[in-house]
Amino acid sequence: MKALIQRVRGARVEVGGEIVGAIDQGLLALVAVEPEDSPEHADKLLHKLLNYRVFSDEQGKMNRSLKDVGGGLLLVSQFTLAADTRSGMRPSFSTAAPPALGAELFDYLLGQARAQYPVVASGRFGADMQVHLVNDGPVTFMLQI
Repeated sequence: MKALIQRVRGARVEVGGEIVGAIDQGLLALVAVEPEDSPEHADKLLHKLLNYRVFSDEQGKMNRSLKDVGGGLLLVSQFTLAADTRSGMRPSFSTAAPPALGAELFDYLLGQARAQYPVVASGRFGADMQVHLVNDGPVTFMLQI
């Protein structure tokens, strides 16, 4: 699994003009599922999302996690992150999980997140989504499990 995470001051996801998920300060995680991924990969990714230290402490150093600051977590499925872009001028999606596996593992990740953390929102798997965010920093990291 891969997640492109962005520290945000706020973020929301719209589908058809309707807001389906929104957070204030926290992390926006664009999540890609790959064919070899499993629930264990999702568990490891969630642990990292909740505990990765990307928020500043009193000295301005990135020493605080999402849990430490009590921020929101916005999960958005994004299969394009799994694309193979090494050759040619068009991405190949052969490295992305089939839609059924992607949906299953994204739903598992979302369920686990909601069970373990109080402020979780999400986009809608497979939908045409518009993601709005204010990247704080900017701070952006690619997490790979």
